[in-house]
Amino acid sequence: MTVNCNQVRREPIAMNEQPAHQFDHWRRYLTGVAYRMLGSVTEAEDVVQDAYLRWHHADHLSVDDVRAYLTTVTSRLCLDRLRAAHRQREVYDGPWLPEPIVESQDTPAGAEALASDVSFALMLALERLSPLERAAFLLHDVFGLDFSQVAVSLERSEASCRQLASRARKRVQAERPRYEVSSSEHNQLTDRFFDAARSGDVATLKALLSENAILHTDGGGKRIAARRLILGADRISRFFEGVARKSASPSPRWVKAVFVNGLPGWLTIEQDGLPQITTLDVVDGRIQSVYVVRNPDKLGHLAGHLPELRV
Repeated sequence: MTVNCNQVRREPIAMNEQPAHQFDHWRRYLTGVAYRMLGSVTEAEDVVQDAYLRWHHADHLSVDDVRAYLTTVTSRLCLDRLRAAHRQREVYDGPWLPEPIVESQDTPAGAEALASDVSFALMLALERLSPLERAAFLLHDVFGLDFSQVAVSLERSEASCRQLASRARKRVQAERPRYEVSSSEHNQLTDRFFDAARSGDVATLKALLSENAILHTDGGGKRIAARRLILGADRISRFFEGVARKSASPSPRWVKAVFVNGLPGWLTIEQDGLPQITTLDVVDGRIQSVYVVRNPDKLGHLAGHLPELRV
């Protein structure tokens, strides 16, 4: 599910198009809206299906702007889920990470644009906003709706929506990382980190990691993972050294280089037969953040990327 917001199709739809075709015209765009709102691929797809059902029963002749109408429906459905999700994530077992969007590295077109668009760093920054701040920021700053349309979607005044978006913008810009390395450099760092982490090579890990690097491991209480963020190059290096030392076989059963939310990463099948996603943020030539998704509930949608292995 790749949506480049700078390339969203905005051409008008002919009045004689069937409603189903009209909806399909905007389906990928709406999935992009829902994913950025919710941080979940599977929930985004569910929301878009709900939006389709509402569109199916709508008075289509009264809709002047199909995109704005569908965005309003989708964003309201997302807000309902997001409010419930915020309560659930307050008691989430360990660090929370979004469901990853995974693409093969042999089809990298648009990956760099996607990196700044739905990177884990941005998704975590969005997670720290209130549901209304998140919606106002995304609808205006990312998807280009004017504030009159945002106000309709959120059922708030334009002035209120401007304030919500402004607060969100300041917080997101303060946390958003700078991507200053090329794709090839990022790939090289990712490869070196993967090898060093698997072997527990402390010296190499310390050389690759920023002094104030952060390790996020999301097991969701269903697989072994660090229950808290691990801070600093030394602690992260020692963590991977310990994992390698305790593991009978630190190498995965299967490994594939992929793009994870637009950035280089690895999709692996571990010795327990379950998948894992690993990706990195790189700032000023050093690894700033390491993200490891192990929660099986967040990886079920990746079945198409995985081989069938014998247990």
